Amino acid sequence: MTRRVVVALLNPVAWSPPGVDLLKWRAALAEDVVDLLARLAQAEPAIAAVAADLELAREIAWPGTPIFEVATATVLPVLKAAEQAGFDQGAVLAADAADLPGMILGKLLRPLSSKPVAVAPNGRGGGLLGVASVLPVPEWLADHDLDGATPMTVRRTAPQPSLVESTAEWRRLRGPEDLSTLDMALEGWENTRALLGG
Repeated sequence: MTRRVVVALLNPVAWSPPGVDLLKWRAALAEDVVDLLARLAQAEPAIAAVAADLELAREIAWPGTPIFEVATATVLPVLKAAEQAGFDQGAVLAADAADLPGMILGKLLRPLSSKPVAVAPNGRGGGLLGVASVLPVPEWLADHDLDGATPMTVRRTAPQPSLVESTAEWRRLRGPEDLSTLDMALEGWENTRALLGG
């Protein structure tokens, strides 16, 4: 049986809504992502954090959730940690997509049955929502941060561009334009919703 892990990466968060403390905002976003991962049927959850963010990781982790300490908040160290933990497939997910539907994660993992790498674009403003890979990590996969990478930059080091599948996009919450797309009627993302007063 294939062991899969989806890892919430505590990536830097540079913006919060007016009147909302940045640290509290970052924690709420990340906790909502971790809560989603903890309920996934098709993969195990984990959290990745640099040393300075380990305290936050411990605060938002569910009991028994693995926490990977990584040197940089980028894709490759997280996938390598998942590989060392014995997983066959791993996905790295930005921890600032609080209202992410579980089906988007399913679509990110699904191509790994036939492709070594899959990427989910951020729906607004560039960057990626996540990267998934078979493990061990392909030697050609370069390291990327989720804010600056695109499907094209990930494909650039592949022997063939078709080895990287681009999947359904979803927007992260990185600015006021993203905030305006939230649907308060949707279930989930309780922590972020509470900070917004919804």
